[in-house]
Amino acid sequence: MKTWHEMRRFPLAIRLLLINQLGVNTGFYLLIPYLAVHLDEDLGMSAAAVGIVLGVRNLSQQGLFLIGGSASDRLGARGVIIAGCALRTVGFGLFALGDGLAVLLAASVLSGLAGALFNPAVRAYLAQEAGGRKAEAFALFNVFATTGALIGPLLGSALLLVDFRAAALTAAAIFALLTVAQAVVLPAREVPPATGSVLADWREVLGNRVFLAFSLAMVGMFTLQNQLYLLLPDGARQATGWDGAPGIVFLVGTVANLALQMRITRTLKKRGSRARWIGVGLGLMGLAFVPPMAVAGLGPPSEGLGGAALRALPVLAGALLLYLGVMVAQPFVLELIPDFGRAELTGTYFGLFYVVSGIAAAVGNTVIGRAMDTGRQTHHQWLPWACCLAFGLASAAGVAWLHRLRGLPVRDTAAPAAAPRGIRT
Repeated sequence: MKTWHEMRRFPLAIRLLLINQLGVNTGFYLLIPYLAVHLDEDLGMSAAAVGIVLGVRNLSQQGLFLIGGSASDRLGARGVIIAGCALRTVGFGLFALGDGLAVLLAASVLSGLAGALFNPAVRAYLAQEAGGRKAEAFALFNVFATTGALIGPLLGSALLLVDFRAAALTAAAIFALLTVAQAVVLPAREVPPATGSVLADWREVLGNRVFLAFSLAMVGMFTLQNQLYLLLPDGARQATGWDGAPGIVFLVGTVANLALQMRITRTLKKRGSRARWIGVGLGLMGLAFVPPMAVAGLGPPSEGLGGAALRALPVLAGALLLYLGVMVAQPFVLELIPDFGRAELTGTYFGLFYVVSGIAAAVGNTVIGRAMDTGRQTHHQWLPWACCLAFGLASAAGVAWLHRLRGLPVRDTAAPAAAPRGIRT
């Protein structure tokens, strides 16, 4: 109830963006997690071709975030958000209708480019619209994103009982509805005329060394969040011997997020600096991998249902700690990013942040994947969990170091919440 009450305190534009994020994650996660299986089993594509299709989608998104951020700054976030949702509608529609490699590659490029457009644009719009309540707005954003990430796979599993095309068309329909909703309801903001070139904007942001250092320090947050889809589900299956165990991990996290996110953000905002809580959150995310480490490598339980439930507890405790760490850190991370530079470059800062963090997280995930393989081969199954602990603590130490150097922006606690600027319908 507190989440809905908090949501009603924000203007219509922010409420629409929150619902938009729920829809974005629902549509994404009901399709993309099952795409590789469809390409392999339904279409009979080779492993190399499957890798190319998935890799092109990821590269199209991660590599073009900066372009999406700059487009948001220069053309207005509203139009970029609408364009991104429309492109993903087309891309997911092509996944439903296309069987050939050329069509599937086009679908991958369009769906990836769509994410590169609306992801930084949504965050830039939210930051500008929320004024002095950015942390609360991004906390709600996290709640809706997490809920969508739970609903999506559940809906996708049900639709796959029909076939993959039913799932893809449903995902495309969700994005089509989002496109119409943004076009009809989302207010437009007046965009200040640009004073220089796009390359000059990029040079300005790339020249902000503290911002780049902060983005690299966030490798722990992104790498460890991704373990909700890699290491923790695998650990839950190994600990319990039950293929459905990963669903419990997501359910625990979503319920905790709905119940605690707003309380945590409101409380912490009054008690200390953003850098402090970002560091604490990253530390919690690292420590989340200690409890599952205790049951790693023990094999499936032989004590029946009770034994499986007992062995699941450390993994669920780890998942809960990980979600808590995200709840502590993420709203303040997203609140901090626009304060590194000029308001006119908010989208560009978000775009570069996700490019740098995405590349760093890809490297981190590679390390975790190699550690999983090495751990299985050498019977040191604790190894990937220890790597995750190291990532979290290293990121926390990086933020603490930047804070000690007084390089991170400081929140102006005396400033009132900013009113929306230049709104026109």
